[in-house]
Amino acid sequence: MTNPKPFKVPSDLSLGKTVEYETSYNPSLLQAVPRSLSRDTLSLSAETLPFQGCDIWTGYELSWLNSKGKPCVAILECRVPVTSPSLIESKSFKLYLNSFNQSKFDDAEAVKDALTRDLSACAGENVDVAIILPDAFNTLGMKELSGHVIDDLDITVTSYSPDSGLLTTENQDVAETVVSHLLKSNCLITNQPDWASIQIRYSGKQINHASLLKYLIGFRQHNEFHEQCVERIFCDIMSQCKPEKLTVFARYTRRGGLDINPFRSNYETAGVNTRSARQ
Repeated sequence: MTNPKPFKVPSDLSLGKTVEYETSYNPSLLQAVPRSLSRDTLSLSAETLPFQGCDIWTGYELSWLNSKGKPCVAILECRVPVTSPSLIESKSFKLYLNSFNQSKFDDAEAVKDALTRDLSACAGENVDVAIILPDAFNTLGMKELSGHVIDDLDITVTSYSPDSGLLTTENQDVAETVVSHLLKSNCLITNQPDWASIQIRYSGKQINHASLLKYLIGFRQHNEFHEQCVERIFCDIMSQCKPEKLTVFARYTRRGGLDINPFRSNYETAGVNTRSARQ
């Protein structure tokens, strides 16, 4: 997968276009992007995905009016399964959440019901939704990704495009977790930078850390959505390094009050959503 093949982006997306911000509840603002568009370039089919997982979203700017017109605020967490036909386009998600701002709901449960219904309809599969109210904010933690950070390696970088051929392995078998804070890619449509920390947990032949760091830095000028980058990284590592077990988890910094944290694994499920310092 040395030279990622481009795919045609749906032309009706609001991303990259000037739009009016609506403040009255409008679920039609949500826009879906078929996962198949990028998975076709990776030769992945919905029936034979090599991973399980979800896209974990955190929304920090959720607000609505109660029945008396008084504003309420909360933090949203939702998990979109990787088996859903579509991912949720992020700008449309922000516009949709903004439409709650001047809309009345009886209680937080009614807001959760609306979010669950609308996000599930957009993704094409049930989306798990949680709403954290202010009295529970103090239960939310901040924690860095665990593992051996490889960013201090003294390497020379000459390529800023994904090149799976850079990945090499050593002779010994290991079970280890490595972390890098140097992952950066760009929005597929707007070219805005997307910043992330990434955790790679695997067992099998040890992946050469320098080669892995060069490979990850290679996404620096690459244009793809968060979810697509993580799936590409997973597939490239599986193809080149052939680990027995593999998890790839990226925590992207927020934009417009939303962060996206794609989790892909062939043996484990995503845990508690604990944000990092950069989020």
